[in-house]
Amino acid sequence: MTRNKIIPYNPDLKKFARELRLNSTMAEIILWKNIKNKALGYEFHRQVPVNEYVVDFCCHELKLVIEVDGYTHDYKFRSDRFRQNVLESLGLKVIRFTDEDVKKYLNDVIRSIKAAIMEIEEIQK
Repeated sequence: MTRNKIIPYNPDLKKFARELRLNSTMAEIILWKNIKNKALGYEFHRQVPVNEYVVDFCCHELKLVIEVDGYTHDYKFRSDRFRQNVLESLGLKVIRFTDEDVKKYLNDVIRSIKAAIMEIEEIQK
């Protein structure tokens, strides 16, 4: 196994990330319970500073970011797209789910995450 490459981040965001972890949404809590402790074979962290953002979940080894978008994202398409472009420019793969998807279709969400992991594993071979 190779060492995880450092993903640049603004250290000033560490306190904000800690606050977000203490105030997770219900969808984030549900998803976290299903991906923590290497449940999918890889270690994920929650509320991780990356560049000038805090992402919901990140697996450094896979360079995979999972975002759970609540209602606050309904009208933020441009800023979300810009943010995603920045993250992808750092070599990260970003997958997004809505709050509702996690709550109502958790099995499908987990299947999608597993598919993304398999895709990354294929590329890394």
